[in-house]
Amino acid sequence: MLHRTRTARALPALLLTAVVVPSLAACSDPGANAAPGASPSAARNGITYNTSPEQHRIRDQKDPAAAAKVPAAIAQDGKLTVATSAGSIPLSFHATDDKTPVGSELDIAQLVADKLGLELDIKVTSWESWPLKTQSGEVETVFSNVGINADRVKLFDFSGYRAAFMGFEAKKDSTLTVNGADDVSGQKISVGSGTNQEKILLAWNKELEAKGKAPAQLEYYANEADTILALSSGRTDLNLGPYPSAVYRANTRDDLKVVGKVNAGWPSTTLVAAVSKRGNGLAPALTAALESAIKDGSYGKVLERWGLSEEAVPSSETITAEDFAATEGAKK
Repeated sequence: MLHRTRTARALPALLLTAVVVPSLAACSDPGANAAPGASPSAARNGITYNTSPEQHRIRDQKDPAAAAKVPAAIAQDGKLTVATSAGSIPLSFHATDDKTPVGSELDIAQLVADKLGLELDIKVTSWESWPLKTQSGEVETVFSNVGINADRVKLFDFSGYRAAFMGFEAKKDSTLTVNGADDVSGQKISVGSGTNQEKILLAWNKELEAKGKAPAQLEYYANEADTILALSSGRTDLNLGPYPSAVYRANTRDDLKVVGKVNAGWPSTTLVAAVSKRGNGLAPALTAALESAIKDGSYGKVLERWGLSEEAVPSSETITAEDFAATEGAKK
């Protein structure tokens, strides 16, 4: 069944852990500029990250059943218009030519477009702009490490495709380990405005203040390059951002490491998902395409290519405001 409500049973065991001690490696804005430190050679985790414009993406065959679900108004131009923020390796970033958008998010978008029999039309936009552009119809869907939350489901429908983890990063010589709110007390933490990371840290600060402990000091940055520069220079103690990007940096740089991990839906769990305008009928088609790619193995190959196999999910699911509300209500 392609449309299912968001239940813990539908998710792999790895999604049920809210916070995990650092051993490896959103969701949210991946940033506005790719972080420094990209390496064309094999990283320490054995992944060779292709940052060139010549991607030779994994392609797939059209799935007639999935394609039949695309609303006529969206299918008529033969394109799937996808917004992405192109800000963070390995998720979505500009290649070495500084203009071609590449990354795991776009590889998955390509699979979906192939399954739906549509041409992939990528539109690079800022994190702040994707909601308005999706609502206005300027773009049809978003593949940009967007996590599902209670506010977003009021305006958008979602098709889940990846575990939504975030990672705490620190300098290599840091003694910090983050397992929960107590571990960030008094620390300077960089974060993006309007993100799930910010929501979690603000909630943790309330916990700390209720205990009479010093809250974390949140430092806001508009792009990843500035964020990582602040961390590496010691102006901040921690960064909380997309886990895949934290893992990438830990394996391609000598000055940073992952010191904690949290699900973007804390204290519950959530998913990274393709976004579509609420009620426009595209979400079931996106879900069907993702489900087809999962079943035929192309989805797994894309995640393996970018070192993201840890975040694979066993199936896709459509999540609407009604599904989300019902699931949240069941937890109370």
